[in-house]
Amino acid sequence: MARRKKRKLKVGRIIILIFLLGVLCASGYFAYQKFTGKRDVTKKVKEISNIKGYGYTLKENATDYYKKLFKKLGKVLSSDDVDVDKYAEIESQMFVADFFNLDNKVSKNDVGGVEFVYEPYKNDFKKYAMDSIYKSVTSNVYGNRKQSLPIVDDVKVSKVKNESFKYGDSSDDEAYVFNFSITYKDDLDYQDSGSLILIHSGKKLEVAAMSENEAS
Repeated sequence: MARRKKRKLKVGRIIILIFLLGVLCASGYFAYQKFTGKRDVTKKVKEISNIKGYGYTLKENATDYYKKLFKKLGKVLSSDDVDVDKYAEIESQMFVADFFNLDNKVSKNDVGGVEFVYEPYKNDFKKYAMDSIYKSVTSNVYGNRKQSLPIVDDVKVSKVKNESFKYGDSSDDEAYVFNFSITYKDDLDYQDSGSLILIHSGKKLEVAAMSENEAS
């Protein structure tokens, strides 16, 4: 009986030791990831408002400028007779303001403006973003990022024309072409002008193309 008790005690001690080693290893691993910034955890950002019927959402970390644009768009889209030209103008501003404002993004995977992008174009768009402007965005999951990133203060857009545009199997004879210019809080040498193409997709307008060059 004494031997059995000793064996049970030894087995119990081994199990506890293995458990403690596992906890220590896991703690060390996550501490290392936190210190080096290599752990890319998706941080849930709270939604504070939405535009029904369109799927546009407002997140709590949006800039004051973006919140103003969101409110304006909500008024336009709540009308019984939507002013589509005004809708296109404000959406262009919102897309640019969210995409180029990197300061409030959690990581390089947190690409702004995606909800305005044409559905078949979204994956290519996100890949383009993460391989270019978002590539250098370090993780801010723990709120300790020291990196200086652009903050968009204002976006000016001007309609160039309506033209026929084809993407994949879809086409739009009245696609909107806009030029845009960006004013940043601080000049960090990021893109400050370019052009967009918005197409009709049901009752919505969606961004189907973006260029660093202005359209003519």
